[in-house]
Amino acid sequence: MITAAHFSDLHFSGRNLDEAGRCFGFAIDRAIERGVDVAVISGDATDHALDVHSPAVERLAREVRRLADHCPVLMLQGTFSHEPPGTLAIFRLLGGRHPVHVADRIEQVALTAEGRWQASPLWRFDAVPPGARALFTCVPTVNKAVVAATVGATEAAEAVGQELAALLAGYAPIHAAARAAGVPAIGVGHGTVSGCVTEHGVPMAGFDHEFTVGGLFAAGAQAFMLGHIHKHQTWDDGGRVIAYAGSIGRFHHGELGAKGFVLWEVGAAVTRLQLIETPARRTVDLVFDGPPDLERIREAAQELDIAGAWVRVRWQVGEEDRASVDREAIQRALGAAADVQLEGRVVPVVRSRAAGISRAASLREKVRLWARVTGSAEAPLLERLEALAHREPSQIAGAILAGEAAGEDAHEDVVGGKIPQVRVQPAATEEDTTVLEMVGACCPTLR
Repeated sequence: MITAAHFSDLHFSGRNLDEAGRCFGFAIDRAIERGVDVAVISGDATDHALDVHSPAVERLAREVRRLADHCPVLMLQGTFSHEPPGTLAIFRLLGGRHPVHVADRIEQVALTAEGRWQASPLWRFDAVPPGARALFTCVPTVNKAVVAATVGATEAAEAVGQELAALLAGYAPIHAAARAAGVPAIGVGHGTVSGCVTEHGVPMAGFDHEFTVGGLFAAGAQAFMLGHIHKHQTWDDGGRVIAYAGSIGRFHHGELGAKGFVLWEVGAAVTRLQLIETPARRTVDLVFDGPPDLERIREAAQELDIAGAWVRVRWQVGEEDRASVDREAIQRALGAAADVQLEGRVVPVVRSRAAGISRAASLREKVRLWARVTGSAEAPLLERLEALAHREPSQIAGAILAGEAAGEDAHEDVVGGKIPQVRVQPAATEEDTTVLEMVGACCPTLR
């Protein structure tokens, strides 16, 4: 039986330094307290390419060195956009009490009884190395560009999954031999399992993912430690377990589930695991269908105790109301939060087009077509059109003014209806013209 601390998706960078540093440091403290035999970092230790003199690199190297002073460390190559090839090479040189092995190719490594790493010369060992305490099969991120150059860009995504499935099946004999010899067989990989769920609750379905649950179990490993997806989740098959550790901290709003690292106990025929939570930041989302309600924001700040939390406020408003949102007032109402992110969506004004309006024989027919497309009542529009067609502007204006002085009853037009209060626009020239523009065409003297 061997105990392993499984960390993943640390995403060290300038932007994430506080969160990653605090959570990873906490996790290492807990792993050392538990006396783990080995530590595994299953990819994406960094968030993007970093300069070697950056504070994020210094903090990550210091924490990995602290881990290596306690036990052997295995680091797996993650996504190339997060860890450009060669990023992890420096960690081989840290010089702790125990070695750091960087797995940047498909290979197997054996952890010896002396606490050293022994790597296979090719993709796997021919036999279990003598004196092996545990056997690790490493499947880092696969370069899809190489696959695309070989099989064609359109086939690359599915080809990666097919080739990895065949590769994993090829490890089954050596894993069976390890279990027969009483040596724990452990897989470490970085990629997406078809059917897994992201940290935002989105199922990852499709044929373009690196792994399938069946393919991973077909490898015959007793445990498979995965990285890349930020939500902790597991699959079990008769005591053999696949698990994502999830990200070490909460780096984005809306992430579901606890954050932490996985403490494994793996034997030749038994597997147990436990998620140890880290003090990841709290995030709060306030979402409004319309303009943000400042009073509701103040109430939420009290009810949710936002002190020290990362708060995101989302809203959507029409184009004409975009200037009504007081961002500074929202910031003041959420002053106790550690960070406030404001995301406003402006809904543009969309003008409906009425198909066939240019072919209508009369203006009344144009109005009817427009009302049908926009879902407007046509009767009031036709009444206003009638008034514009049969009365002089001065008569309409006089009747409106008289109505303002004497009340609404004075607004009688030539057909006994109410005189509409209409602002007349220039004549229509396009199919998507508004009704007010169309009715203005009936009375040229109003232009």
